[in-house]
Formats: sequence, C-alpha cells, structure tokens
Amino acid sequence: MKQRFSIPALAAAAVLLLAGCTSAGSGSAGEGPSSTPVKGGTVDVLLNADFSHLDPVQGFDGGVNNFYRLIYRTLTTQSTGEGAKGTEMVPDLATDLGTVSDDGLQWTFTLKDDLKFEDGTPITSADVKFGVERSFDPAIAVGSPYARLTIAGADTYEGPYITGDLPSIQTPDDKTIVFSLKEPFADFASVVGQNSFVPFPADTERVTTTSLDKMPISSGPYKVESYERGSQLKLVRNDEWDAKTDDVRKAYPDGFDFTFGLDASTIDERMIAGQGDDANAIAGSVQAASISRIQTPALKARTISGLQGCTTYMGLNTTKPNMDNPLVRQAIAYAIDRESVKDASGGSQLADIATTMLPPTVAGQTDFDLYPSKDNAGDPEKAKELLAEAGLPDGFSFTLDIRSQPKMQAQAEAVQQALAKAGITVNFNLIDTSTYYEVIGTTSQQNDAAITGWCPDWASGSTFLPPLFDGSQIFPKGNSNIAQLNDPAVNQRIAEIRAMTDTDEANAAWGALDEQIQQLVPTVPLLFEKTVMVVGANVAGAYSHAGYSGGIDYVSVGLSSAGE
Repeated sequence: MKQRFSIPALAAAAVLLLAGCTSAGSGSAGEGPSSTPVKGGTVDVLLNADFSHLDPVQGFDGGVNNFYRLIYRTLTTQSTGEGAKGTEMVPDLATDLGTVSDDGLQWTFTLKDDLKFEDGTPITSADVKFGVERSFDPAIAVGSPYARLTIAGADTYEGPYITGDLPSIQTPDDKTIVFSLKEPFADFASVVGQNSFVPFPADTERVTTTSLDKMPISSGPYKVESYERGSQLKLVRNDEWDAKTDDVRKAYPDGFDFTFGLDASTIDERMIAGQGDDANAIAGSVQAASISRIQTPALKARTISGLQGCTTYMGLNTTKPNMDNPLVRQAIAYAIDRESVKDASGGSQLADIATTMLPPTVAGQTDFDLYPSKDNAGDPEKAKELLAEAGLPDGFSFTLDIRSQPKMQAQAEAVQQALAKAGITVNFNLIDTSTYYEVIGTTSQQNDAAITGWCPDWASGSTFLPPLFDGSQIFPKGNSNIAQLNDPAVNQRIAEIRAMTDTDEANAAWGALDEQIQQLVPTVPLLFEKTVMVVGANVAGAYSHAGYSGGIDYVSVGLSSAGE
C-alpha cells in the first residue's frame, strides 16, 4: 500500500490497521490501566526471554522495537495512544515528515534544536548518517532491511567500517540530511522511523560493530545503567534528553527494571497475584492455561486485550528437497489442522484462524481459503493424494524450526500431529527465543520450515508481502523471506504495485497478490493471534499497541502512584 507522507494519510491507514482492536479494563480518570500516569517510580517488566539485540541495526521484532523507543530516537516514529493515533507516523528527531523532490528520488529532513546523546554531545546529521550506514555492514545487518532496500548505492555498500562513506546520504550542514533513493518510495517518511535510522556518534573507534550490543548510547529519555544478558536490564533517566524536543515520549517513570528468563507460568502467577513490587509490573500475554483465572471483576479491571495485527504462519523453505515441489507444499497446506493449532494457542480468546497472509486489519485484505478442510481440521486424504502425485506415496520427513517457548512448542506439536495423519514426519529443531529470528533469518542455518509471524512495520500493506516474498529481498543474514521464494511473476507484480500512486488501487492489488502468492504455497497461514495482558494494580497509561505486536506501549506506561 503506497501512502503519501502527510500525517493525515498515515493516520487514515492506521485506522484500518487497528480496526477491530479492543481493550478491557479502561478505567476512569485516576484509576485503571488507561489512566494518566504520574511522574516518578519504577516500572518492572517481567519477560520470558531477553531482547534479541540492544544494537538497533540488529534487532527487528515487535518486543525489542518497543523497547528501543525508550533509549533511542529516529527521524520519525510511531505516535502513542489507542486506536489510529498510536500507529500514526510523526516527527521525532526531525522537524517534520520530510520534503520529497518532484521526481520522488530525494528526501530531505531537518533536525530539531537541542538534541543530545546521553553524554551531552549534540546529535548532528553526520551522526544520523553514520547510524544508517552501520546498518549496511554484513556482520550486523540482520535488522530492518528498509535502508538497504530503498537507498541508492546499497547493492555494493558494506558500511562505514569496510567501505567508508555512502555518497547517497548527504549532510550539507549539521541540521540537514538528504537521502537519494534507488526509485521513488512514497512511504520513505515511515522508513526513516525504522531502527536502522538511530543516530550514533560518527566515530568508528568508539562505536564498533559489537559495542552497542553491550552498552547502548542513548538518544532517548532513558539510558542503560546495568545489563546482565539473560537476567536483568536496568534503565534510568537520561538527563541530557530534553522533553521540549520530544512530542511522543512523556517519560513518566524514573526508570524501568526488566527481568528476563522467567518461566511463562511464573510470570502469570506473579501478575495475577499482583503482590509487592509486582503491583508496578507489566508483562506479555498470559498463557492459555491462565485465561480462565482472570475472569473475576478485580482481574478484569487489570486486563488489557487486543489484536496483534500480525499473522502467525509456517514458512516452507522452497530451496530444500521436497519443499521445492509445489505439490508437496500443497499437501502440507491441506493436512494442517488449524483448529488444533488455535486450541494449542489458547482457543478463540487468544487467536482466530488464518487462511490468508494479510491479516484482516490491513487495508486491501480479501478472504480466501485455497486449501480448505471441514471445520478447519485438515484433510489428510487429500494430502496423501498430492504426495503420491509428487512421487512420495510413503510420505517424507522434514525439520521444523521452532522457538523454545511453551505456546510455540504447543503450536508445533499440533502441526506435527496433523501432518502425521498424512504420512509426513515432522522433526523439531528447538531454538532459544532470544536468537530465534536471527537463526531462521540466516539462510545457511535455516531448516525445511519454521513457525514464525509477521507484523506490518508501519500502517501499509507494502511492509507485509514484499519483505516475505520478494525474491530480491533474500539476504544471507537478516532474511525475512524465509520461504526463499523467488518467483518472477510475483517479483514483477510487487514492483508494479509499488509504482502505483492510487492508494485504493494499491490496496486492492496487495489483496489480490496475497492469493496469487498462496497458489505457490511458500507459507501456510495459521493464526491471527490476540494478546491478553494483566498489569499491576498501580500501573497506568497501559494499552494494547498494534504497532508492537499488541504489546503494551512502553513509551506511554507509568504508575498511578510513584510512592507505591
């Protein structure tokens, strides 16, 4: 979906993205999760796994993207608030959403005054340029791909540590930065809000390929005081951040304490009890087993729910033996028991069945089911017929990459049991949650298939199908096209839709392309998942943010009383 770069256009698309998103426990002024926080106190965040990376050019999942906004700033960013307001793109470091040249090939941004790093050093356009250039380095280029996809000269550039300067990014003065693009890209005002556009001091000795993953350099309202990977991370106020330069971050708490490595059931127990410091705590979605326990009025008042705005799917690596045969992929699609996968995920309160890649909250989505089965329970007999046609009458086996997390393992087991009925043996390759996306995004480490998910990076269909299915976007590292689909007709259609200037036309085209792609079966859509989160009784400013996988927006959250 192509959009103009004006705020109203982006806001309109955000309305579509969030359609159907709900929240519970809204409360009234001064009480409940959605009440306005006070200044002060510390918010505790309880998590099952550590963040993938503290270096923003390496992290690229909803949870860490949410965290980054506490310590990093970009030229633009998503706004805060429920509904459309929360996913509207607004200026951040830049004074506006940019000025584009008549031919659409140059975008110019001007930095605000009084921007500083945590050590008091002014943030200049050269620092923004350096931050973007880092994202091209092959050793760390595993995060957001949009700089590489849009900026001219990216095909041969390997970052400041190897290549040096990238001429397509110009800094005529300390406040001005100009990007030259490969081709017009109407959503570039949203591109510069991605993690690869975080500024860092333009000093390759101070900022190396490994230094930021250990100790970030903050440009946001908080800075890292201490970090023990896999265990804890403590944020405190960054005194050099000037609230007058930031219309997005209110920075209510004095700090955040993140605790990692907690068992999911332990997190649920602590959040439901809400005792002691846990009254100031937030966490992710509750487990399926806990849903029945949060139906009391007191707990409902502390519960927030909403659509993730994402699609959970199984990617099939089309370069692998057997998986390179469309008949085999069709057999898998027919054999999948989506109802059992939904049940394994917590039932209808936590998921809806998906038969399309585009979720219903994205403009242009159309309903279709190319591989139907009665009650969505799978059709093993049809799958066996296709396998026989493919020369595999006795079935075959493959390896499925899955995250080391209870819900994801339960989903994988449901897939395994369904495919076994069709004579397909599924073996699991269990991967730690904190490194999962990096592993399956490294083509040399991929196995035959993987269960994963995708959310739009901003309110546009152009951020959904192209990253997952464009053959030009297959990278050795940081690869989102885990199916490694490289179909000429699909590639051509993606290019054609990107060139469309009429938003409605483009929306309809993305919906039609979804069906065209699914005829090739590079993926098997499984679920449109939901989040159900219980927060501490003293938590305020909490809501489900579709821009961050339905999680609680860290930028808005705080406490009702700083003294508790």
